[in-house]
Amino acid sequence: MMRRSIIPASRWMYTRAVVSPSVLGRDVGTCNFHTSSQNQKVLSVDNMNPFVKNMEYAVRGPIVIRAGEIEEELKKGIKKNFKDVIRANIGDCHATGQKPLTFLRQVVALCTDPERLMNSPDYPKDAKERAKRILDGCGGRSIGAYSDSAGVRVIREDIAKYISERDGHPSNPDDIFLCTGASDGIKTIMKLMMTGKDGAERAGVMIPIPQYPLYTATIAEYNAYPISYYLDEENAWSLHASELRRALNEARKHCIPRALVIINPGNPTGQVLSRPNIEEIINFAKEENLFLMADEVYQHNVYAEGSAFHSFKKVLMEMGPKYKDMELASFMSTSKGYMGECGFRGGYCEVINLDPAVKAMQVKSISAKLCSSVSGQTAMDVVVNPPRPGEPSYELFMQEKNLVLGQLKEKAELVAKTFNSLEGMSCNQVQGAMYAFPQVKMPEAAIEAAQKRGMPADVMYCFDLLESTGICVVPGSGFGQKPGTFHFRTTILPPVEKLKEMMERFTQFHVGFMQKYK
Repeated sequence: MMRRSIIPASRWMYTRAVVSPSVLGRDVGTCNFHTSSQNQKVLSVDNMNPFVKNMEYAVRGPIVIRAGEIEEELKKGIKKNFKDVIRANIGDCHATGQKPLTFLRQVVALCTDPERLMNSPDYPKDAKERAKRILDGCGGRSIGAYSDSAGVRVIREDIAKYISERDGHPSNPDDIFLCTGASDGIKTIMKLMMTGKDGAERAGVMIPIPQYPLYTATIAEYNAYPISYYLDEENAWSLHASELRRALNEARKHCIPRALVIINPGNPTGQVLSRPNIEEIINFAKEENLFLMADEVYQHNVYAEGSAFHSFKKVLMEMGPKYKDMELASFMSTSKGYMGECGFRGGYCEVINLDPAVKAMQVKSISAKLCSSVSGQTAMDVVVNPPRPGEPSYELFMQEKNLVLGQLKEKAELVAKTFNSLEGMSCNQVQGAMYAFPQVKMPEAAIEAAQKRGMPADVMYCFDLLESTGICVVPGSGFGQKPGTFHFRTTILPPVEKLKEMMERFTQFHVGFMQKYK
């Protein structure tokens, strides 16, 4: 049932993205297709991998494509009701104006051009020491050399130290591998779960609804089965074992359940799981013999009073001996937090308690990719090994870090307050991460109008919002939502003053939309 409730919108998005003349740069209606075997393409949409065709990724879908077209129109002087496009569709911090952290960029720069910069007085001692340590761990003392497939050894050691200090429990560098952003690590682990079979013998992966579209896209690509469990919107997007059990029992006839994915803090929902909630989830996974996958890339992004990040590994280790042998993979990234270094594509995965023979297969799998970007690994090292008290860069680093997190907290409060002030809208408190996922109580006339336009109501709402205001957000159907409800996801990343302007534009649009369809 859940798949039917999600797919119509995403299928519409996929079709638009594939056939849009503006995307292809040609008139689709005038294309000539040759039928002779000599001129036929080896690959066509009809004979290509069907699982790739089934992939969907809403945060870069047709609404975002249209936003790019509108930007080009504005550059050409075409008049709009707004002066610019505000991209709130994706968690790309620097693209929305966040400044890079000085220390992180200094270390990466030193590693990139050590001969010229190591003797420069413009770079502090602690940055040079970290760069030297990383370079000493690289082949030829260059980040241009391949690293070990799992990553530069000293960087994995720094990550293990970071995890140990965070959790109060030891971490082994041999359980850690660096990856091209957390998404690459997630796909690496998920790939191990696949059964290689079809039908009811496919692997099943439990994912939250709403969820980050990476998971549905990867599940489709790997021909696995999505086991969708609902987060409780009425109770701050919390998660209940009873709902996990319902979803699992309904899915057993369709697949072999293998893994449980948790996103904490949540994307797109912005919730932060309490420790008792995490214990409940771990206990469920233990009872059902499921592999835990903890997406924890927003662990630094917690804003709400009374909320705190608890890593799944820490909680698992403290629940008693019978839990300590559970298989768990946790993921971290340079792209989020206070760093926002998306373009470096730095990330790591710590995976514990793998069967030794499976671990050998995992090593083989990542070896086929040679290694992740070593500049991305370098950025990841700074995240886990930042300046310490007493070092020359510490004060500036803390000033920049606290500024970013402080502004994110202010913006989290602003968006929820604005949405909750409007008729026909509700939004849970943004406890963490970088997003809000408000619900629009869509008038019946709007739903009917959307049907006439051949699209779901939330898609129509987001398209009309973009055309009227220049605000680019993503329809809730791209993330999954309970049937009969309509949402959208927005980031909270634009600078404070720009976000206030965005909320003003949004308010004007929403009031007009509700009046139009009331």
